[in-house]
Amino acid sequence: MTEKEKMIKGMKYNPMDVELAEARLRVKRLCEDYSRIDHADRDARLEYMKRIINVRESCYIESPFMCDYGFNITVGKYFYANHGCIILDGSTVEIGDEVMFGPYVQIYTASHPLDPEERCSGGEYAFPIKIGNRVWLGGGVIVCPGVAIGDGTTIGSGSVVTKDIPANVFAAGNPCKIIKVL
Repeated sequence: MTEKEKMIKGMKYNPMDVELAEARLRVKRLCEDYSRIDHADRDARLEYMKRIINVRESCYIESPFMCDYGFNITVGKYFYANHGCIILDGSTVEIGDEVMFGPYVQIYTASHPLDPEERCSGGEYAFPIKIGNRVWLGGGVIVCPGVAIGDGTTIGSGSVVTKDIPANVFAAGNPCKIIKVL
């Protein structure tokens, strides 16, 4: 089994594997090129973004945008991400329809062993993240590995989402907790 296959299956993998390192370099160059496309040319930006991530219909992502691989990210129709979005997509990141990200939202599928000896060996894990339809993540939100956020939910700015959040709630804080049902 290749390191890429292990990564996608949620098994411990070596992120320094040549195939994975080359994939990260490729997408970083694409993201840099994307930043140079005129913001007024929405069609060109959309077509170029389709070279980086899986776009179901339409999206608009402000620059700068960075991701690890791109091929694990799928966004629904009318997705919008403000400046500074980072998605570490060692595992799948599924983003629903009509989702909005504030500035500097960070999505992390990557994780490392807690044991220092094991961590220093260089291996890591990646766990999928799913964000439902009509979700709004406020500025500076961090979504941790393995988390699901339900449809219609709003996450307050600066929150760190460490556990699943159900549909139709407002949640905020570090760690993120439900504040009220919408």
